[in-house]
Amino acid sequence: MKIEAGLESHPVRAALLELIRREGVVTATDAARELGGSTGLYSFHLRQLARYGVIEEAPASRGRVRPWRLSRPEAAGSAEAAGSLEAAGSPEQPGVGPVSDTKLVSDAELSAVARGLEDESYRRWLEYRDSAPGRWRRDEAFSQVVYLTPDEMAGMAEVVRALIAQYRHREDRPAARPADAVPVAVVARLFPLLEPGG
Repeated sequence: MKIEAGLESHPVRAALLELIRREGVVTATDAARELGGSTGLYSFHLRQLARYGVIEEAPASRGRVRPWRLSRPEAAGSAEAAGSLEAAGSPEQPGVGPVSDTKLVSDAELSAVARGLEDESYRRWLEYRDSAPGRWRRDEAFSQVVYLTPDEMAGMAEVVRALIAQYRHREDRPAARPADAVPVAVVARLFPLLEPGG
């Protein structure tokens, strides 16, 4: 992935790092409550930040949460943080100033970041699939164009959300997960195929 000019070009990550710097310890649930968006999006970002050494797991007072803290106090505004987060092995990006005050991330920014992460994760899965354990080599990727009214499209979205909601509690309650459960990306995009000006 190409390195951008700095943390400011990644509003979700910039806001998340500033929140951790300000609060000291943050969970994905905390981030979703403060910044908007889903816990899954922030959970992914927190794992990526930890992967590159910017944050680390903090001791948990409750067994069901996964709190994170900066691995070093200067990490939130450092050039190293900006560069290393974009791609493993990429050079550091000099001249990045401190992160600006925490602000809500717009729906459009969240959506763009989430779509990019979904696409990147799926490409990574396709590269890895043949070497995955046999029981996991089959995925369920499908798409279909159907003719719906606006109300029907909204109704279909509600059905999908309700189905996903049956499993959401497992994110914050590891004890509720079956022994062989792993994170599975569930991606649904419902949008009208309208002609411009239509």
